[in-house]
Amino acid sequence: MAAPLGGMFSGQPPGPPPPPPGLLGQASLLQATPGIPRTSNSTLVDELESSFEACFASLVSQDYVNGTDQEEIRTGVDQCIQKFLDIARQTECFFLQKRLQLSVQKPEQVIKEDVSELRNELQRKDALVQKHLTKLRHWQQVLEDISVQHKKPADLPQGSLAYLEQASANIPAPMKQS
Repeated sequence: MAAPLGGMFSGQPPGPPPPPPGLLGQASLLQATPGIPRTSNSTLVDELESSFEACFASLVSQDYVNGTDQEEIRTGVDQCIQKFLDIARQTECFFLQKRLQLSVQKPEQVIKEDVSELRNELQRKDALVQKHLTKLRHWQQVLEDISVQHKKPADLPQGSLAYLEQASANIPAPMKQS
């Protein structure tokens, strides 16, 4: 697994991998972007960045805007994306290996990070609980207000006429037009 990690480990030949055989005759989308030369001490992060730029360039390339064979376009874009994904996997593998080395060499550091993550999660969840309690208090108040309003008509005198008189007293009188 160490061989394809793009110069990150000793004993690996530096430099970019050769372009796929299908792209030798055309302007290769997998080569580094013009203006950003590849150096012999290129790192995996540099390769990831250049492959991302190549993906982006392939999507906005003037060759594709002018309209060439759709299958050729699709193949080129797919190859760029595949290269980017491969290098992203290699990058992830590299960092996972470094994380494993750290956990073996300094286990207390891993425990400190775990404790810190758990504290942050507790703070986030406490804030979420407080937010929900605030909403709960608000809706309890709304329900209490509604129940008080529904109890008021029961305090009124019995009979439909008395209820209608009380209800119509709250309605403003229409304004007279001049």
